[in-house]
Amino acid sequence: MTTRDRSAHSADANRLATTFFESLNRGDVDAALSLFSSSAAFEIVPAALRGTAENTGRYFLSALLTAFPDLLMQIRSLMTTPNLAVVELKMEGTQAAEFLGVLNQEKHLDLDQAWMLWVNDDKITDLRAYWCQNQLYRRLAVKRLDRISILG
Repeated sequence: MTTRDRSAHSADANRLATTFFESLNRGDVDAALSLFSSSAAFEIVPAALRGTAENTGRYFLSALLTAFPDLLMQIRSLMTTPNLAVVELKMEGTQAAEFLGVLNQEKHLDLDQAWMLWVNDDKITDLRAYWCQNQLYRRLAVKRLDRISILG
């Protein structure tokens, strides 16, 4: 692979990552998922969700946008290699529905995250996201970690 080829792939990783988060900020799950290859893997590590982008990705992103209709994924840092984009971001929004087992209390969430997107042939082939689950629970006012719902 020449330097020019590496630069082109790096630009693809940057563009795909940027376009993915712009799609989420618009609330467009279909546009976000159109960036993935047909067999792409999708993993949300803190929530123990793992599967394909079409199934697990669609489930998670739809739930995310339902729970936080004013979602804003603000990129703080974007680093790329020829086949990988590493994105540091802050996710913000006000909870309007249940999310990952946490009942809605209309709390504002601001959560630091890191997402890794692997790319090949102008498609995302693998996605992995990380954040501190305890920070998520604190922001959403979960009082007991042995019972995620706040009622009962």
